[in-house]
Amino acid sequence: MVDNKKFIIGSRGSKLSLAYSNYVKSLLIKSNSQFDVNSIEIKIIKTSGDIFHNKKISDIGGKGVFSKQIEDELLDSKIDLAVHSLKDLPSKMTNGLCVNAVVKRNDPRDAFLSYTSKSFFGLKPQSKVGTSSFRRKAQLNILRDDINIISMRGNIDTRINKLKNKEFDAIVLSLAGLKMLNLEKEAKEVFSEKQMLPAIGQGAIALQCRLDDQKTLDILEMVNDQKSYCCIQAERSLLEAIGGDCDTAVGGLAKLSNNKIILKSELFSNDGSKKFVVESSGSFKEAKELGYKVGKELLKKAGQDFKVQGN
Repeated sequence: MVDNKKFIIGSRGSKLSLAYSNYVKSLLIKSNSQFDVNSIEIKIIKTSGDIFHNKKISDIGGKGVFSKQIEDELLDSKIDLAVHSLKDLPSKMTNGLCVNAVVKRNDPRDAFLSYTSKSFFGLKPQSKVGTSSFRRKAQLNILRDDINIISMRGNIDTRINKLKNKEFDAIVLSLAGLKMLNLEKEAKEVFSEKQMLPAIGQGAIALQCRLDDQKTLDILEMVNDQKSYCCIQAERSLLEAIGGDCDTAVGGLAKLSNNKIILKSELFSNDGSKKFVVESSGSFKEAKELGYKVGKELLKKAGQDFKVQGN
């Protein structure tokens, strides 16, 4: 811990990020008698993704735009713990840091929001649907080729306001984020995993600390959800195997069943016209190995000329 004896959590300043961090704070207090509301502080840290909020993620660096500044403070021991949306973290972990714990995963599916239609398939042709995700764009275009997918950025409130102001006919957001902010009622429809396989790590909150900070590692072990951690290990290994990041058009979801882990994945070409699918299973003890295997199979299917979006 840092010199002032308080345990300091580093977080982005958005409503959703602060909701994640306050949730983690409450779990730490419940699980460890050394903590109370006054002994844990949440420090807001602006990232490149927050500062350049009107630019495409790929235009401001792609990998790590929502995490680098927080990780820098962690490495400098200015904070003890970084709380991230797992899907915002680059596939390759920063030297000296680790994610050895996650809290219980929320619903990873995607949600459809609209004030003009009760469902995605009820939208009028040429409707404008907003999303910042290459993955979602590709998946939505497969479901319907008669709508216009428009790039949009901003936090959940900003995106919903743009929808209310009729800048878009519909938007697609993470259901987990809506639930965390008690905005689930805004969703008109939830896409099935078959319709839209979620992003790698979607719905998972990552707890990142220094590799050599054994005291914090021990603290985090008490709030780690083993089942969620096993699944995200497989998904993250898949992402690392293909050299992807949060800007890559890839979906992946791992689930546990009878001590086995099942990993589904799909990778899209840069123009979204081609989809490559791999599903495999194995022992839950070999989650990382399964992820690497599936990732390599995806690349093999995509062929030598395939270039991962964002690289």
